[in-house]
Order: sequence, then C-alpha cells, then structure tokens
Amino acid sequence: MAQFYFEREVRTPTGECYTILEDGKPIGRLDLHFVPGLVHGTMVVSESQTQETIQELMSMVDEDLTDAVGIEREDLVVHVHQGRDLGVFTHDNATLHEGQDEGPPPSSGA
Repeated sequence: MAQFYFEREVRTPTGECYTILEDGKPIGRLDLHFVPGLVHGTMVVSESQTQETIQELMSMVDEDLTDAVGIEREDLVVHVHQGRDLGVFTHDNATLHEGQDEGPPPSSGA
C-alpha cells in the first residue's frame, strides 16, 4: 500500500502550501487558506491518481492537516484538479521550467 505524506513548503499567518508525496515521489500540491470558520484549499494531483487515492488524501487533509493547525472551522472546501505538471515559473527567470519527464505542452489548436 502506498505511503502518502505532505511536506510543508510555506506557512503564513493565513495559509500553508504542501508538496504531496507518495512513497517519496511528488504527486501533487496542496494550498490551504484559513479564514474565520472555513478552511479553503486547492489540491492538484497527477493524472495517475485514482478517485480512491484522492479520497484518501482528502481524509488526510481533513484529519491530519487542518486539525493539526488548531483552527476552529465549520467547513472545509477543497477544489481538486487532476492533470500533469507543466513546470514552474519564477520571477527571476521568465521562462517555464518544464519537468524533466514531461514532453511539450499540448497545442491549443487555435
């Protein structure tokens, strides 16, 4: 069975960002934002993840991450997106740094 865990990258007074790892390999990202009574998030996972895996990750977010922060909340809302990583944009280098295992992005057909 796969081992999932969240590696925190950034913590601010109103949010946190995580890399989602499966058996030590990145499979996605999670951004959480804390507002009074609500935790709002965005989870992006790789194309290979199943609905069961996504549900397991959501349970971990609910039980482990949001409870560990100690924020009183009435609701947890997470938008989940599934796809492939195209790369990272940085301000210092205004080009997209593509993932090493990925091919070029698909054309838009326009």
